[in-house]
Amino acid sequence: MTFHAATDADVHSDHWEIHAAADELVCCLTGGFRLYLRDDDTPATLTPGTAAIVPCGRWHRLELDAPSDLLSVTVPRGTRIEPRAA
Repeated sequence: MTFHAATDADVHSDHWEIHAAADELVCCLTGGFRLYLRDDDTPATLTPGTAAIVPCGRWHRLELDAPSDLLSVTVPRGTRIEPRAA
């Protein structure tokens, strides 16, 4: 799917997400954002034209650096979310 995110709320930055059935391709079409993998110290910074793969079974979340258009490809079956600890 492709979608526009104007604020962190649009990408659920206050929650972790995990996909149990497949890897996820995340691509920045416009804007910019950071991709966090749980238990990694440094996020991946995505800018227009860049992409990252979230391995199947890895908790992850996004935070925007600017309003962005994103492309996300995964199998949604078995996807779970949980609130991020403050």
